[in-house]
Amino acid sequence: MRPFIEFLQSQALPWSDGLYGGGRGTVKSKILSIDEASGASSVLIEYPAGWTVDEPHHLDVDEELFVLGGDLTIGATTYTEKCYAHLPAHHARTSASSKHGAVVMTFFSGEPGVRSGTPASDACDTTRLVEFVDGFADEWGANFHPKFPPGAGRKFLRRDPHDGEETWLLGTMPLRSGRRPERHPVVEEMYLLSGELVSPLGTMQPGAYFWRPPEEWHGPFGSKTGNLFLFRTKGGPLSTEYTEHEVDFTWSPEHKPILPPELQPYGQPAPGCGCW
Repeated sequence: MRPFIEFLQSQALPWSDGLYGGGRGTVKSKILSIDEASGASSVLIEYPAGWTVDEPHHLDVDEELFVLGGDLTIGATTYTEKCYAHLPAHHARTSASSKHGAVVMTFFSGEPGVRSGTPASDACDTTRLVEFVDGFADEWGANFHPKFPPGAGRKFLRRDPHDGEETWLLGTMPLRSGRRPERHPVVEEMYLLSGELVSPLGTMQPGAYFWRPPEEWHGPFGSKTGNLFLFRTKGGPLSTEYTEHEVDFTWSPEHKPILPPELQPYGQPAPGCGCW
């Protein structure tokens, strides 16, 4: 299990050369969280302009990606801002490149060592493949829980056909707040794409990240600006239990994030409202 992180401003972390596992060449990376036992991780990857891999290759692990800015091409598919993919282990890649450079929020199910060559035709579970989703294109859905405060919508990016794990975009309106803490039976992970989120642990700005274990009570939350989030679950689909009674909410909370010891030096508030 990964450590409880709520929350970290990713821009506080320094960039490291390369990617753990030894792949991707000249990229830079920031590991936001990692399971030391399995190697599963959530990583920001910065691809330089002109980055290329010109030979067939694949990974032994799943790669889930969401482009924050720039362009990334895998095989014949080019991903630009707000584009998403879930590429299962052994998904064949004829090549990869970035013409102008890119920053990509990336999730690996294990250490992402690159394997040369084309995998066996039956090695990849194609039922779990989501090759391309344009976040700008799909419609918003609402009414996903009767106690969820109004003024929000979801765009689902992925539901795993085997274990029900989900990835989605959540957008909320400005001047919106809730008054009921909540919890979930699964891991909930979030990266804040835009806007701010006010929580009892402080005010999150773009680039904020959390990894919340199952059954942790959290909230209530609010936003003066409205916001856009990237969410995902681990361990199954999202379900929510709310408290029966509302609690007090403040728009000016003390900054007191929950961080493991190795990340506490990077636990300061964001210096501004921008990230990328």
